[in-house]
Amino acid sequence: MIDILFYVFAAITLTSALLMVVSPNAVNSAMCMIVAFVGTAALFVLLEAYFLAVLQVLVYAGAVMVLFLFIIMLLDVDKETNQILKDKLTLSASIAGFALLVVLICSAFAGGQHLPETSLMPVMENPTGEGIGIPFTTSAKSFGYSLFTKYMLPFQVTGFLLLAGMIGVIVVSKKHSANS
Repeated sequence: MIDILFYVFAAITLTSALLMVVSPNAVNSAMCMIVAFVGTAALFVLLEAYFLAVLQVLVYAGAVMVLFLFIIMLLDVDKETNQILKDKLTLSASIAGFALLVVLICSAFAGGQHLPETSLMPVMENPTGEGIGIPFTTSAKSFGYSLFTKYMLPFQVTGFLLLAGMIGVIVVSKKHSANS
């Protein structure tokens, strides 16, 4: 039964992601992206990573997509004036995506172990080198502990990147009057 659910949710996720990329309307693309995020959350549930599934729905499908939709509607991205530049960017992005797909398929068939170990490892080690502390699990305590100890710098860098993106959106969305 879990295999059937995996194939169903994977098909939903991949189909909505493909529709997101090929849709000419930005609002429809954003809606397909929400479906892809919910499908990814369903895959997390099948992996019994419930905390990640809830975060996926709350953060990405909820908050981030609301911001995307506000930006799409605020900037009115459908009124594109430079069609030649848009076509060149679409062609170059399509070529880069196809090249990446070819590289990934070739590396998958080339063999070799590219995935990390699947065994649970401790989050921190003591000075003697023995693995004690909080073991890595799917609980919120384990995620919080590793987020604020081992991954503190990437967490702060991500916060600053989100702040820079928010400031950029505010600057871009400001209407400039003709008098100033």
